[in-house]
Amino acid sequence: MSRVLFLGLLLLWPLAAQSTRPAAPPANIAEEEPPEEDPDLKPKVYEFNPLEANRNVTAGNFYYKKGNYRAAMRRFEEATKWDPTSGDALLKLAATGEKLHDFGAARDAYAKYLALEPDAKAAAAVRKKMEKLPTANAAKKDAKAK
Repeated sequence: MSRVLFLGLLLLWPLAAQSTRPAAPPANIAEEEPPEEDPDLKPKVYEFNPLEANRNVTAGNFYYKKGNYRAAMRRFEEATKWDPTSGDALLKLAATGEKLHDFGAARDAYAKYLALEPDAKAAAAVRKKMEKLPTANAAKKDAKAK
């Protein structure tokens, strides 16, 4: 008798477990996307951080002195994203743009610097440099001539 009872319980156990499952969640709950697993794939959010900007300017100076102007330009651009009011980073970004013959980027950086600090000591020199920079059309003609 106990064997029959035991076998009966064994056969009925899965049926009892199915009836105690929780109900499905309500359909009106919005599905959220799971968080990104790789932190490198998340878009970078820039907030005002002058310390981070200064760190990037220092690294950019290192690359500039070594002659790696592309790396220096990336660092100076990064510094201007962390601190858009950094005149030092803008001037160095413009100088690096001139070294790379990216006169459009140099002109933009000089213009941003003059917009931030129109009465600075270096403002007159910056205006003269902007006048001497070739225009986009002149740079294209020089490239074709070579």
